[in-house]
Amino acid sequence: MRFEPSKPYSEACDQNRDPILAVLRRYLDRPGTVLEIGSGTGQHAVYFGAALPHLDWQPSDVPAHLPGIRLWIEEAALPNVAEPLKLDVRRTPWPVQAVDGVYSANTAHIMHWPDVEAMFEGVGRVLRPGGCFCLYGPFNEDGEFTSESNARFHMSLQMRDPGMGIRDKADLDRLAGAAGLELVEDVVMPVNNFTLVWRKR
Repeated sequence: MRFEPSKPYSEACDQNRDPILAVLRRYLDRPGTVLEIGSGTGQHAVYFGAALPHLDWQPSDVPAHLPGIRLWIEEAALPNVAEPLKLDVRRTPWPVQAVDGVYSANTAHIMHWPDVEAMFEGVGRVLRPGGCFCLYGPFNEDGEFTSESNARFHMSLQMRDPGMGIRDKADLDRLAGAAGLELVEDVVMPVNNFTLVWRKR
């Protein structure tokens, strides 16, 4: 008997995909290639790939997540969603040379801070001028949590790994500025999340 692995699933991905898609439609509106950093289960890759057929969607993640992402991609069989790439944000060069957009969800609070720094540096290298970086997740404002639930979430992250934690928008924007990116919109999302959108100068 052959063992068939089951696709990984995140309920949060199903809950946040439409609000995120509304933002992506505004900023990733021209044909081109989009790099997704930290594709996780692969749910967003196939959903956004189907909804945005003018884009070539390039998933990526650490090796442990690639098999699950492939299951979603193989089932969807979309012509514009590529085989997921192994991406360690700290290792250069990245496996892509130039892209027209970058998207990442719920990664900045999982990565350790040096990895967040490396992510922004890498985005600055591979993103073409005029392209946008859309980063979704919970973020602090002026050093303060935006909700009690985010404060509790931060505490739970710190208990798992002291290197994790909700990042402050101002700190992320400083990294973006150093990478040649300019903040164009801070979009309030459901459930105390945000999508930060930067454009490459």
